Amino acid sequence: MQIDGHTRLGAVVARPIKHSISPFIHNYAFDKLGINGVYVAWDIPEEDLEETVKNIRRYDMWGINVSMPYKQTVIQYMDELTDSAQLIGAVNTVINRDGKLIGHNTDGIGFFKSLEKFAAFEVKDKVMTILGGGGAATALIAQAALNGAQKINIFNQTDFLEETKAKAKELTQKTGVAIEVFPVEDLVLIQEKVLVSDLFVNATSVGMDGKSMIVKEDMTFPENLQVADVIYQPFETPFLKLARSRGLKAINGLGMLLFQAAEAFEAWTGQEMPSDEIWKELEKKYK
Repeated sequence: MQIDGHTRLGAVVARPIKHSISPFIHNYAFDKLGINGVYVAWDIPEEDLEETVKNIRRYDMWGINVSMPYKQTVIQYMDELTDSAQLIGAVNTVINRDGKLIGHNTDGIGFFKSLEKFAAFEVKDKVMTILGGGGAATALIAQAALNGAQKINIFNQTDFLEETKAKAKELTQKTGVAIEVFPVEDLVLIQEKVLVSDLFVNATSVGMDGKSMIVKEDMTFPENLQVADVIYQPFETPFLKLARSRGLKAINGLGMLLFQAAEAFEAWTGQEMPSDEIWKELEKKYK
């Protein structure tokens, strides 16, 4: 990697962010493709966010990726939002187009590209049941609607049910996709909806400890159900292990992480990220 007076900068902005593997992914791609770019991680307090965004123009950066807790806050500093960012109500990628800052969200795009790549699954005209209603879940739900899902069942905590229903109504009005919201505590209803689903997703943090699972071990799955988890550490959550024990295809969130980065990289540089090579390196690191 050569750094000179023509090197352009990209960054991921959040708090905390030191653990991020995004610098590895993007710098690998810059180096492999011979692009004069460098990608770094910036751990900043909220009061520095506006100035950080101004720096994108000031230093003619490629743009930035945005992680928690700034995905909603950063919207006010954008000149324009893409359809996905508008629907989700969050920005994870800022694109610098000749000084115009475009807020984009690649989380859902990355998730469904991962499903297409590793499971040959497309959500169009399919029924999706998803556990969770937070930021990651909302990105997946909105993108599924944009991609033409037939129906989406959302299971979220009772405390957040009304808020989730309001968001679901908004998404239905904008996309025409039927979305229903239910309490995640109702395991009988989860079972009922999963039996008529094509895709079953865990978008909660349950399972990150490598022990807990949001569904029962005796749960029944329909044949050919595609299962996915947004978690990638551990590489196999109890949720994924259960699905695989029943002979189902099941993927974790590492592919989502890679392909959301690839989408941002292509928006910045106009070049396709060497995803296959990077995936092999990520597997070595996390499997």
